[in-house]
Amino acid sequence: MIRINMLLILILIACALSVVTSQHKARKLFVELEREQEQAGRLAVEWGQLQLEQSTWAMHTRIEKIATGQLHMQVPDASRVQVVSLMNAADAGNSIAVEAVKP
Repeated sequence: MIRINMLLILILIACALSVVTSQHKARKLFVELEREQEQAGRLAVEWGQLQLEQSTWAMHTRIEKIATGQLHMQVPDASRVQVVSLMNAADAGNSIAVEAVKP
């Protein structure tokens, strides 16, 4: 009878230790999950800021201002612009309009 009680006590201690260990692991994993979710939130905010910055840098008015101011580019006169239609050999029904500047 004493052996059975000792065996049951040992099994009880082993089960208690395994419960404590599994709870500790679960808490560690939960803390890590929370940390990763916070980082995902920060990265989502940064992604939105980068998209906004990209759209700002690519605005047509900004590009036109740089082209005219720094690069000294100009829109050609209408008399110098010629529209050329290109025909695709495989699909002769479709044409693409391309603007070419006359020299």
